[in-house]
Amino acid sequence: MGYKVAFQSLGCAKNLVNTEQMMALCRDAGHTVTGEAEGADVAVLNTCGFIESAKSEAIDAILELAALKNQGKLKKLLVAGCLSQRYPDDIRTELPEVDGLLGTGSYTDVVSAVERLMAGERPEYFGEIAQAYDDGARWVTTPPWTAYLKIAEGCSNGCAFCVIPKLRGRYRSRSMEALLREAEGLARRGAKELIVIAQDITRYGLDLKDGTTLAKLLTELCRLDFHWIRLHYLYPEAVTDELIEVIAREKKIVHYLDIPIQHANDGILKAMRRRSTRAEIEALFAKLRSAMPDVVIRTSLICGLPGEGEAEFEELCDFLREQKLQRAGVFQFSPEEGTLAAAMESQVDPETARRRVELVVDLQSRVMDQYNEDRLGTCMEVLCEGFDPEAGCYAGRAYADSVDIDGRVLFTAAGLVPAGEFVWVRVTGVSDGDLIGEIEESPELNEGGKP
Repeated sequence: MGYKVAFQSLGCAKNLVNTEQMMALCRDAGHTVTGEAEGADVAVLNTCGFIESAKSEAIDAILELAALKNQGKLKKLLVAGCLSQRYPDDIRTELPEVDGLLGTGSYTDVVSAVERLMAGERPEYFGEIAQAYDDGARWVTTPPWTAYLKIAEGCSNGCAFCVIPKLRGRYRSRSMEALLREAEGLARRGAKELIVIAQDITRYGLDLKDGTTLAKLLTELCRLDFHWIRLHYLYPEAVTDELIEVIAREKKIVHYLDIPIQHANDGILKAMRRRSTRAEIEALFAKLRSAMPDVVIRTSLICGLPGEGEAEFEELCDFLREQKLQRAGVFQFSPEEGTLAAAMESQVDPETARRRVELVVDLQSRVMDQYNEDRLGTCMEVLCEGFDPEAGCYAGRAYADSVDIDGRVLFTAAGLVPAGEFVWVRVTGVSDGDLIGEIEESPELNEGGKP
């Protein structure tokens, strides 16, 4: 018997890939897959449990689905992913509306869980997280012109503030053969932008011990029919000269590199169990800019780690003023149970940490504004993502803008521009972090363009 199964995915793109795999499994088992929970037999909520804000979002989503159950508009609720893996006992006792649980090692059990739910059982699956299955079919939910390629699962870096290894297991690379096969399928589907993701893509292949590296994988991916290949996330200490050479050489790899550094003070970096010093980070950024003068560097930063005093924080700000990184996500330290940082002495007052986040956000907004101002008059290649009726013009992204986290390019055109098409846009203005421009039919290529 087929059931109507609704899926909702929270958190990062890596989590979305797992959701897409579960959707494909349910579809292939003969069930109807939807994104609308109201009227469904089973709602599957794939959660994030990384930091406090993510946990709160997941709990709110559970309560919203529980309300549908209470109204008779949803029959069963299955909670999957990181929150289930991390807090199964709490969910059982505090959220009785949840009918079943799937841990991060049991995504492939979703069909069995759905069918057992509808048979009146309360299934729970918690498989070995280090053996999680990442190959197989996906029901790709992103727009047809953009797709994610998850090249590895888990993480072995052991950062002091991070709970991910306990939720996802050690780092496991997927085989290059499986990845190329999946990428070929995404290209045939019409994907023009491939976003290569993992918790740390720079470690790709090292655990396979057969000579496989990220540089070799990217070289092969560039042979496929993609226009852009975008990279998330590169840990600074593992960015090799070979990798830099490939990124600089291959025209399909956009010069946008997401490199999480988290801080710039050596003492704080050591406390975080990061493997780079400030000097090493600065040397890497200089090397990247030398190889790719148009490179846009995105990073992530944490304010308020235990031991971060005013001097350490000011050093971080000085670093950011000097480096002028065009993109940055800034987070307040969250003392997560089971992490080394949660048990450290010299915890920073949350209000102080919040204030520091605000200061860094303000600093970085000025850097971003200057970067945008420097784009005025230039011509940039833009991936059109459709017409924005509120703005009254087309909207898209340049190479400097990744999906959902960066700004947009808003532009006008004399004729129709299909979503998914690449066009050249002359930048004429800036508005709230977005670029404004108009289509340029015969651009003179400049910084950021392709020869």
